[in-house]
Amino acid sequence: MAGGDRERKKLSWWQETFLLLALALVTSIVVKAFLVQMFFVPSASMRPELIEDDRILVEKVSTWDGEVERGDVVVFQDPGGWLGATPEPTGFQAFLSLVGLYPEGGHLVKRVVAVGGDEVVCCDADGRITVNGAPLEEDYLRGDVAPSQREFTVVVPDGAVWVMGDNRSNSQDSRFHMDDPGKGSVPLDNVVGKVWGIVWPTDRFEVLERPEAYATVPAPR
Repeated sequence: MAGGDRERKKLSWWQETFLLLALALVTSIVVKAFLVQMFFVPSASMRPELIEDDRILVEKVSTWDGEVERGDVVVFQDPGGWLGATPEPTGFQAFLSLVGLYPEGGHLVKRVVAVGGDEVVCCDADGRITVNGAPLEEDYLRGDVAPSQREFTVVVPDGAVWVMGDNRSNSQDSRFHMDDPGKGSVPLDNVVGKVWGIVWPTDRFEVLERPEAYATVPAPR
C-alpha cells in the first residue's frame, strides 16, 4: 500500500518445515564435505588404538593446506588395489552416507610414519624403524608386536605419505604395496582427514593425540 510498509507474506507451516529440512540437509552436506565426517574401523590393523567397528570422527580442517604430520592417524581413499570390492550403501543408508551420518566404505585408516622427502627404513640394529636416520620409539605398539617383520628402505615422494597400521603383523599397509605404481606411498590428495577421536561406542570415547616419538624426527637431508 502506498506510503506504508508492505505486509510480508508468511509461509505456511509446511513450507517452513520444508525450508528448514532443506537448510539442514545442505548444512549436513557442507559439514561432511569440508569439516568432519564419520567412518568405522573395518579391521584389526590399528589395534590397540582402534578396534573393529569403532566409529571415528575425522576432521578435515587441518588438512585444508595439504599438510599431514608424521604420527597422525588418517583416513584415506584406497589408492588402488589395497582393498577388495566393498559394498555400497543402499536405500536409507545411502542418504545417511550423503549427509555424513553413515560410515562410507572404500577407505582405510592408518598412521602416517613418514611424509614427502623422508627416508624411512626398517630397521636399525635394535629393530626400530628410522625416519631420516632417527629411530622411532613407538610405545603405542603392543609389546608383542615388532615394528616390522619386513625390511625396506624408501624415500617418500613429494606430495605423498608412507602409512603403517599399529598392528604391524596384521596390516596390509605401505610395506605390502611397494611393487604398485605408487611404490606404497599414498598421495596427499587421497587423504580425507585426520582422526579426531573415537565417538562410538561411548565406553571407548577417546580423543587421539600425536605420539611424542615423532617430535624429534629431523627434516629430510
